[in-house]
Amino acid sequence: MVNPKEIRDYAAGLLEQGRVKSVIGYRRGTAGCFAEPCTLTEPGEAGSLVWDPTCLNNLALYLVKDRKQQAASRTPDRRPIGIVAKGCDSRAVAVLLQENYFKREEVVVIGVSCEGTGVVDPRKLKNSLKGRSALKVEFGGGESIRITTRAGESELPAREVLADRCLECREATPKLHDVLFGESLAERGYDAPFRAVKAAEATSGEARWATWQHHFDRCLRCFACRSVCPLCYCPECVVDSTSFVITPQTSAEEKANRIRWCERSANTAESALYHLTRAIHLAGRCVDCGECERVCPVNIPLRLLNTKLEMEAFEQFDYQAGRDYDRPALISSFRDEDPNSFIR
Repeated sequence: MVNPKEIRDYAAGLLEQGRVKSVIGYRRGTAGCFAEPCTLTEPGEAGSLVWDPTCLNNLALYLVKDRKQQAASRTPDRRPIGIVAKGCDSRAVAVLLQENYFKREEVVVIGVSCEGTGVVDPRKLKNSLKGRSALKVEFGGGESIRITTRAGESELPAREVLADRCLECREATPKLHDVLFGESLAERGYDAPFRAVKAAEATSGEARWATWQHHFDRCLRCFACRSVCPLCYCPECVVDSTSFVITPQTSAEEKANRIRWCERSANTAESALYHLTRAIHLAGRCVDCGECERVCPVNIPLRLLNTKLEMEAFEQFDYQAGRDYDRPALISSFRDEDPNSFIR
């Protein structure tokens, strides 16, 4: 079982020794029982770090934010940055390293194993508690989650409240780490990988498309999925036209003829184009952290789109995003034994 005090002591040591400029981790949130991301810059702040099943966020996102802030700074701080990383967070860091977003020596990965369970799904937890509010959520003994409410303490089977990504997780222990806290486990023992995708594929093509049309029609185009994804780091997204500057001298013809790959309007066709384009951009890169689906305000099952391509990468090319950061990325290499020889 992971001892949060050991994580706090290690983070405090990194800061005290000056090995990192800051440590990205989790602290107790101010709204409800769920943890929230935090950035520590002083050793004394490490006492606020927590580790429990409410540590949902993929903290690799904040490495990207830090890099963007440093790029815009006149006096950038080039010192390494520490990050508390569970399995999926670590894989996201590995993909960023593969893509040369930063160098290995610029990040200290404090690996934390999810061991026998994982992180909870807020929606599942709410349904299981039937109107009660959780005051504390902890790892229980074995495959259970311990919940504390005003009515007392109880334990729920982990399968009932874990996030879907955790049920299908193939690697709960971060392979990329500088130090590891918790027991290293190779398998989770819950659902088989890609179970949800394969179940969806069992229906007819017409039924699947009707389902996705319904979901795309509900999309608000709030771009929360893009904002929370650590691998959507492009300075300009295909759905934005920030490079086209409109001035008082810009003619109506120039405005009408500018390239629009995807309009920002929230209609079914444009939303479908946005989500499908984003999924393709994540092919061979998505680490199945499930953040896009978690933050969607209308509960679109976005994870299915990404894990479909993740499944194809695994089954066709034996490739898992973020598993080996020193291995060439899927979309930037090929092998003689790869399928589809006509593309050579």
